[in-house]
Amino acid sequence: MKVLDLQCAHQHRFEGWFGSEDDFQSQLGRGLVECPMCGDTHISKMLSAPRLNLGAVQPAVADAPAAPTEPSRVPATATAAPADPDMQAAWMKMVRHVIANTEDVGSQFAEEARKIHYGERKERNIRGEATAEETEALLDEGIDVLPLPIPAALKRPLQ
Repeated sequence: MKVLDLQCAHQHRFEGWFGSEDDFQSQLGRGLVECPMCGDTHISKMLSAPRLNLGAVQPAVADAPAAPTEPSRVPATATAAPADPDMQAAWMKMVRHVIANTEDVGSQFAEEARKIHYGERKERNIRGEATAEETEALLDEGIDVLPLPIPAALKRPLQ
């Protein structure tokens, strides 16, 4: 089993497990490897140290200075989710909370939000899909909505 440190084009770092290097390259070539934060399929392999299980052997002590414990920080860009690992964890926690406490109305989001706003439907927390134009129209009508990109991995059950 190969455990690889991966990163998408938006600087989100994550770990991937593959049967072999060939398995990773095959899945990458078919577009099957995607960022769990934003769904990006432009993935690159990061440098990582192999994990060697040497039993009870004690590691050698080196005189060299210790490697930095935190990854180098990359300037933030316009992404679907934060690149900072602590911010990613907080963002994912928030997304999971939204999913657990809302009803998915799918592509009927704009229509359903209007019906709730105008009292035609019972008030409840909903989520769904809306175009940028639909979202802007809802905001212009005074209907509070928050665009929240939800990673594809959270939209389906895990194996």
